[in-house]
Amino acid sequence: MKPKYLTKSRFKLAMECPTKLFYTAKKDEYGDNSEADDFLMALAKGGYQVGELAKCYYPGGHDIETLDYEEALAQTNELLKQEDVIIYEAAIRFENLFVRVDVLVKNGNYVKLIEVKSKSFRSVDEFYTRTGIKSDWKPYLYDVAFQKYVLTKAHPEFRVEGMIMLADKTVNASVDGLYQRFLIHENEKGRVSVTAKDTDNLGDPILRAENVDDAIDKIWNGNETLGDEELSFPEYVQAFSDAYSADQKLEVGVSVACKNCQFHSVNGLKSGFMECWTSMTPHTEDQLRDPLVTDIWYGPTAKLLEDKVYLQSDVDTETIGKVSDKPAKSGLQRAERQRLQVQKSKDKDDTIYLDKGGLAFEMSQVVYPLHMIDFETSKVPIPFHKGTRPYEEHAFQFSHHIIEEDGFVRHETQWINEVPGRFPNFEFVRALRDALSNDKGSVFRYSHHENTVLKAIRRQLVVSDEPDSDRLIAFIDSITHRTEGKGKEAVEYEGNRDMIDLCDWVQRFYYDPRTNGSNSLKAILPSILERSDFLQDKYSLAIYGNEIPSLNFKDHIWLQKDGDAIVSPYKQLPKLWEKHDRDEVDRLINPSDELEDGGAAMTAYNYMQFDEMSEAERRATISALYHYCELDTLAMVMLWEGFEDLINN
Repeated sequence: MKPKYLTKSRFKLAMECPTKLFYTAKKDEYGDNSEADDFLMALAKGGYQVGELAKCYYPGGHDIETLDYEEALAQTNELLKQEDVIIYEAAIRFENLFVRVDVLVKNGNYVKLIEVKSKSFRSVDEFYTRTGIKSDWKPYLYDVAFQKYVLTKAHPEFRVEGMIMLADKTVNASVDGLYQRFLIHENEKGRVSVTAKDTDNLGDPILRAENVDDAIDKIWNGNETLGDEELSFPEYVQAFSDAYSADQKLEVGVSVACKNCQFHSVNGLKSGFMECWTSMTPHTEDQLRDPLVTDIWYGPTAKLLEDKVYLQSDVDTETIGKVSDKPAKSGLQRAERQRLQVQKSKDKDDTIYLDKGGLAFEMSQVVYPLHMIDFETSKVPIPFHKGTRPYEEHAFQFSHHIIEEDGFVRHETQWINEVPGRFPNFEFVRALRDALSNDKGSVFRYSHHENTVLKAIRRQLVVSDEPDSDRLIAFIDSITHRTEGKGKEAVEYEGNRDMIDLCDWVQRFYYDPRTNGSNSLKAILPSILERSDFLQDKYSLAIYGNEIPSLNFKDHIWLQKDGDAIVSPYKQLPKLWEKHDRDEVDRLINPSDELEDGGAAMTAYNYMQFDEMSEAERRATISALYHYCELDTLAMVMLWEGFEDLINN
């Protein structure tokens, strides 16, 4: 029987929610939406490549590759007999605790324990507040603290230095193609590996290891809360270890962490989420199928759960948020929208909310022709290009639709960086400028992403030696807004064609209970299709790619149904990855951010940077990416047309 060790990944899971320990590793019993595709996650997050690069910075080590616990322990213990040794994935066990140390460097009895993460930083000061460790750094630092605890217990003869190695955002890559030197593979069993090549000259290190013993001391000497108990760190670890080995469920109450719980019912398997909520709240499974307080858009979830309010139907709407007498914009304020969502849930009201007057006014202020644009971007921990830093923005694709004043729609422009290893950003901006410079029409985006990306490229242009940098910066300034300085010194800049955010209009003027509070374009597109007869009539015909010019589709029918239900257009796109459609990949990559929808495109682009990709595979991927991005700007067109229809009918 396989031992039930509390590993560092299970310790991290228990810190998120102790009850999750009971559901994990029971894939035949409980649904688990976090059963992610390791290959896609490796492409998106870069963790495997960062781990391989870290080994290059500590060369000459021994890699413990076996997945078998006992074999890994035996191999590690044999290597630890050496006076000086470097071990990758060193296996350490103390009682029922088991860790694999990313890099272990032993010199006599002095040991460096190095945990390698793909997260970036500038300084260790980012780890701390005045009173302790910042919440977003806790999972990483507690991980190192747990590993050092196990290592010092297993080998009390060692003097251990706890370290964390991260991507250094203060350093530019001094060689080209660093990312491409770490090729990601997937074998027939789905196991991911990385092959490193051309490692003789990796340039200036872009990973930096920092001592975090101060943070570890704070963790070891502090107390942790588990349910109603205050425990020391060793007691905290032991409680998790005992519960996991005994297959005991730690029920400590529902919390805001439930919002992103992965243990929902999948393929007929049991729902850990539902088990928790039926046992730790007074509600039945049928009652819990109604909207929960965790679904309220940016709602006061923690306060409501603290007050033992679990269903939206039990919420006093007047207690949600504060409504200003002098709002900065017309339309719904955040608190009003939250209250609207809850009230419609309480009333079981399935009708849409539409502020016709407010929306009609905003739409009357635009300048035709209208330009709908969408970007696809990538940020990776190991830079693609010389002179760029970890997680520097790379804009590799855009799509552009135009709506004329008479309602004529066309897919006007598209651009993608097809050349592996070429820095895309400046050519991207040149192509975008050419696409938008033929008139003074209003430019639309969906959410803040496009504005953020262009500001990042602007910063790159400022320090570049591009001959037309001034003209490109002027173009960016014309369609974006930014803030320079802080506090009283802050100055706001807004371009004369500052992009209009359609997502902002949705949030202020439109609400559909069927979206359950989501403002993602993937949720709003099916909503507007269901609510607009005009859209249904228009897009049930094979007009897209002929009467409506398209650069990628031919005679396509977007309004398709499965029984009475409209099939989301996003489900009609070609798959970039054999095992997953676009929605699935986006959820794998960005499970907690509803407005970050670029996971599928990003993973595909990252993979395209490897020379090992065949030309046929590259052309097929580029074609799929063109289809993906075109639908995003077409969805914005449909949203505009749907709004016009709903306002006038």
